[in-house]
Amino acid sequence: MSPDGLRVGSRHVLTKHLPPRLLPIIYFALAHIALALAFAAIAFDPRGVAGFFYHSRMLAIVHLVTLGWITACILGALYIVGPIALRARFSAGWPDYTAAALVWIGVIGMVAHFWIQEYGGMAWSGATVGTGILIVGLRIAGPLWRAPIPAAVRAHVLLAFLNVLGAAVMGVLLGINKVHPFMTGFVLDNVFAHAHLAAVGWAVMMVVGVGYRLLPMVLPSEMPAGRRLWISALLLQCGTWGLFVSLLLGARTGWIFAAMIVAGVAAFLAQVIWMVRHPRSAPPELAWPDPAVLHATAAIASLAIACVLGVWLSFAPMSERSLQIAVAYGALGLVGFLCQMVVAMEGRLLPLFSWYWASANRLGPGPVPSPHAMPWRGGRELTFGLWIFGVPTLVGGLASAGVPFVCAGALALLAATLLNGAQAFIILRHAYPRRT
Repeated sequence: MSPDGLRVGSRHVLTKHLPPRLLPIIYFALAHIALALAFAAIAFDPRGVAGFFYHSRMLAIVHLVTLGWITACILGALYIVGPIALRARFSAGWPDYTAAALVWIGVIGMVAHFWIQEYGGMAWSGATVGTGILIVGLRIAGPLWRAPIPAAVRAHVLLAFLNVLGAAVMGVLLGINKVHPFMTGFVLDNVFAHAHLAAVGWAVMMVVGVGYRLLPMVLPSEMPAGRRLWISALLLQCGTWGLFVSLLLGARTGWIFAAMIVAGVAAFLAQVIWMVRHPRSAPPELAWPDPAVLHATAAIASLAIACVLGVWLSFAPMSERSLQIAVAYGALGLVGFLCQMVVAMEGRLLPLFSWYWASANRLGPGPVPSPHAMPWRGGRELTFGLWIFGVPTLVGGLASAGVPFVCAGALALLAATLLNGAQAFIILRHAYPRRT
């Protein structure tokens, strides 16, 4: 569904398809604050993250990115893509606002307790976040199941919620284990198992599933459909859980499941190529090159490189060099792919969200700005340039323990995040009626 598919002058039609107004903004506010804090922490203490990565402050930064930015954006975006792309309206009642409060409290508590090295507090904070995510999953499951969209898309989204709950349980167990040791196996293997279940099973699975509906709106192109969409769901799910168990058990079969994950990503990329080869005419207001498409392209390039590094790591023995490559692999996957793909989709979703509400708020005959005219184009281009400079500079600095590069990359990404937040504020102002 797009703005062109609705009659702008019909308040009834627009109201029927409106996403909730305040709830997504609550999640996106948390997300922008968290990502800015993460890059600021790196920029102002690059030496603290340029060496060995498994320490409390690095874990605080990682969770600012994974929970604060990626997860909060996913949860907020679901309430927008429901009526716009998934053809299901997710209501915003008191349970939904309670879930948002739990996510806010849990993220703040987790990051703060990591920062001060209080792992008992990290465990209850992780449980708080997990409870909030569980409430959201239960709230959207029914409307999503009834939505007239390909079943494979529904499966991606629901499996993603199943996986993130598993990751939350594992995270809480890791926190308890820090205080009262009970887990067997090598500690880094347990941490990597948790990280892959969260990053691949939750974030990548969700991005792929929702991407089948959103990327055609970003490009624009025809919507993919059919049994081929099941391939990525099955491969990603089996590969993620197989890798999770292999890491926990210290088994040498991890490369098999890593290859399955790569195959699942390749199945998704094959559908992206199909979308590119089946374009639809772009709205006349959409200028080219479109920054949202550029962000998505750069994100997919980062994903491809991360997949290569991930397969190599599944074979390589643990050494100082492999740990450096692991840092580059994690930064490319989290920042280069997931964070930047969220930026790409946000660049499309927020203008559509504001356009819906601006059209519903319109009382007089005045025109409603096109969603493509709401953002400041110069700011979007500058944001993309900062990301293109920041990601490889940060990744290269982390992989080589190059402190100046880590600092420069983080500063560029911090500037991009602040600029993107200002853009979001400008766009979201259209969702509220202007006082006269």
